[in-house]
Amino acid sequence: MDFGDFDARGYRTVDVRTGYGEWVASYEDTVQDTMDIALLDRLTEPSWASAQRAADLGCGTGRTGAWLREHGVRAIDGVDLTPQMLAVARERGAHDRLIEADVTATGLAAGTYDLLISSLVDEHLSDLRPFYHEAWRLAADKAHFVVVAFHPHFIMASGMPTHYRNHAGEDVAISTTVHLLSDHVGAALEAGWQLAELRERVVDDEWVAVKPKWERFRNHPVSAAFVWRRLP
Repeated sequence: MDFGDFDARGYRTVDVRTGYGEWVASYEDTVQDTMDIALLDRLTEPSWASAQRAADLGCGTGRTGAWLREHGVRAIDGVDLTPQMLAVARERGAHDRLIEADVTATGLAAGTYDLLISSLVDEHLSDLRPFYHEAWRLAADKAHFVVVAFHPHFIMASGMPTHYRNHAGEDVAISTTVHLLSDHVGAALEAGWQLAELRERVVDDEWVAVKPKWERFRNHPVSAAFVWRRLP
């Protein structure tokens, strides 16, 4: 769905590459682990340490890659559209390779990865189907694909796009699309994935401690994590 139907902020909107290129300096001070990392910590699948090679799709500054390393993933390739984000990820050193590419057309070798992961990327994709199909192409038999998403309910209820404050002090939105959870399920099943696990995170005491202004959203779902499995 078009985010414009829900927009309560009216910020000037830029494309993904422009937005993340400008946001990079303050990105890690803005994005909270309660949004995505906390959900990864709660998953029962996959067995992270058993993964031989992972593809981190939309790797950004390397936050997710660092978490994967801490949990025993042996080798990680990262893909991102924004050179400035990749430069920060390169300094962090969690990835074996970093590739500048679109997550729907990575150029990586087919059937190579037994773990794929993508965090807080889907709201920037106009169509989820190429995303799930590309992950399927990259996946080996019995691979898992973990997708952490900004919950569509929160985007709609808050009217808030992904946004940042630029050097001039202006709040700027990054192009946002609302994908229902059923959109994920439909696109993933079409590509061949089987759903193994789904968890949702609500605004709770931990969230309100981080963002007190979100008290009015208490108990609203704010993020979701899907675990998809590729059967042999």
